[in-house]
Amino acid sequence: MAIISCANCQSDNDIHLEGSGSDGARILRCGDCGHTWSPVAVTHAPTFTRTPFEMARGRFAHAEMVEPALAARVNRLKSKFLKTGTGAERDPAVADHYARCRELFSVDGLANCAPQDLKDFVVDQTGVNVGNTSMFSRTWKRLGEDEAADRTRASISYLLRGPDAMPLEDRLTHLVEDHADTGMPGFKEALLTKVLCIMQPERFLPILTYATEETGKRDLTRAVYGLHLPKVDLTSMQVGRLAVWSNDLLFELAGDGFSGPPHVAEFIWWAKDRVEHTALVSVR
Repeated sequence: MAIISCANCQSDNDIHLEGSGSDGARILRCGDCGHTWSPVAVTHAPTFTRTPFEMARGRFAHAEMVEPALAARVNRLKSKFLKTGTGAERDPAVADHYARCRELFSVDGLANCAPQDLKDFVVDQTGVNVGNTSMFSRTWKRLGEDEAADRTRASISYLLRGPDAMPLEDRLTHLVEDHADTGMPGFKEALLTKVLCIMQPERFLPILTYATEETGKRDLTRAVYGLHLPKVDLTSMQVGRLAVWSNDLLFELAGDGFSGPPHVAEFIWWAKDRVEHTALVSVR
């Protein structure tokens, strides 16, 4: 314990508690010189006030980390790409399909849809290719269409309308990692991201995975913008967080001039083999 000394004569020989002031502060009196004073309370602000989620988000890459010379090369490629008009006009069939799916994924739509409607969504490649769906198909057959449909409905509902206190990023992680207790085997990152592309068409790119070699958002970000994003872990940099944050980063990095996320994705795929660079920025 620290020794209390008189603020006037510096003596610590005879210090008494005289009482309390109107503000509740202690009043001390020195028996040697008669001086009275109130010691200053030392307070310490919290080391941090942000949540673990906010701290992890703050450590993730941001657009200003791209090396300026590389950013200039990408912008030149962007100008060239936009002049070609590639991908600027969207197929009306895609818009119609997405509109039907948005109705399917509404509260009433999910509650009343036939199991086949959900199965058709999984195998339909209109607008975005989710790749191999054989695991989903095997599980659907093994569980039977009623249970499989119920679990698929639960996955979609949890993703889109889960607990308000749970960020979308963490709901996505729970479904991918089977922590939600309602997930459908085979209905994982690619299909869940496809749902997000349909329900939030102004935000989500039709690039459906984060860590897939060469085709995931992590490798594409490195290939085009030179940023080395984190690997997935089970603590702060979970798969759902990285999937959403890398999506938002790529959209921000692309900038203006595109007709929407599908057009941005077209550019990223087009640019990845055309940008030559050696310097990488590591973001751990």
